[in-house]
Amino acid sequence: MGGPFGCTSCAGPRSKPSPAPLRRHRRKKKQTVVKLRLVRMGKKKQPTYRVVAADARAPRDGRFIEILGHYDPRREPSTIVIDNDKVVAWLAKGAQPTERVEKLLEISGAMEQFRTAKAAS
Repeated sequence: MGGPFGCTSCAGPRSKPSPAPLRRHRRKKKQTVVKLRLVRMGKKKQPTYRVVAADARAPRDGRFIEILGHYDPRREPSTIVIDNDKVVAWLAKGAQPTERVEKLLEISGAMEQFRTAKAAS
């Protein structure tokens, strides 16, 4: 004799037949959109930037996945140091650069390296 919901552990006055087994919905893994973007560093009125791979939902100066380089616009000429191999690997995985980062990647040669690697495969 089952309980009110058809379980056998409790004996209630009203017993109903057990319902059909519940279907478990498999949750699809959400693919995170990775952006290559700038994170502001430095003191007040003296910005320097890191080029990072970050989840698109993370705040500008928040959590990131990997540091790819840095950019100092205050020097004359401005300093751009980017690890092109890491950037090409992220672009191959589908990461989307922001407009400013895309310009920096053009200057550093990473976009050209990515296009030649993409054309070769």
